[in-house]
Amino acid sequence: MAKFKSTAKPASGTDSVQARLEGASRSILDHAQQIWLAGMGAFARAQEEGGKLFDALVREGSTLEQRTRRMASGQVDAVRGAMESSVGQVRERAADTWDRLEKVFEDRVQRALNGLGVPGRAEIEALTARVEALTAEVRKLSAGRKAPRPAHATHPTAARAPKAPAAARKAPAKRARASKKSGS
Repeated sequence: MAKFKSTAKPASGTDSVQARLEGASRSILDHAQQIWLAGMGAFARAQEEGGKLFDALVREGSTLEQRTRRMASGQVDAVRGAMESSVGQVRERAADTWDRLEKVFEDRVQRALNGLGVPGRAEIEALTARVEALTAEVRKLSAGRKAPRPAHATHPTAARAPKAPAAARKAPAKRARASKKSGS
C-alpha cells in the first residue's frame, strides 16, 4: 500500500535530525563519488604508465637475469675447476697404482726367471761390460805382437795324424756297457 505524505509540518526537533541525516548521506555520497573518481584516475594513470612500468620491470628482470647468469657461470667455472682437479688426482692415483702393479709384476717375473737360472738385466750388463773390457785387452795385446802364425806351423804335434772323431772313440765304451747289462 502506498503511504501518503503528511502535509503537516513535523516538529522542529525532527527537522534537525532529518537535516543531519540528509547532510550525512550527501557527505557519504560525495565521499563515495570521490573514491570512485580516485579509482578511475588510478586506472587511467596505470594505463598511461603501465607500458612504462612494464618496460621498467622488463629491464630490471633482464639485469637480474644477467647477474644470475654471471653468478651461475662463475659457480659452473668453480665446479668445473674442482672436477678437473679431482679428475687429475684420480688420474695420478691410477697412474701410481698402475706403476706399482707393473713393478710387482716385473719383480715376480724376475724372481721366476732367476729361479730358472736366466740371468737378469744387471747380470747381463755386467757381463757385457766385462766382455768389452776383455775385448779391449785382447786388442791391446794383439797390437803389441806380430801377426800370429798358423797352429800347424808352430806346434810340433800338429804334423801328426788327426785323432779319430769323438763318436768313434765312445762307441767301444757303449758296447762294453751293453755287454755288462746283458750279463747281469
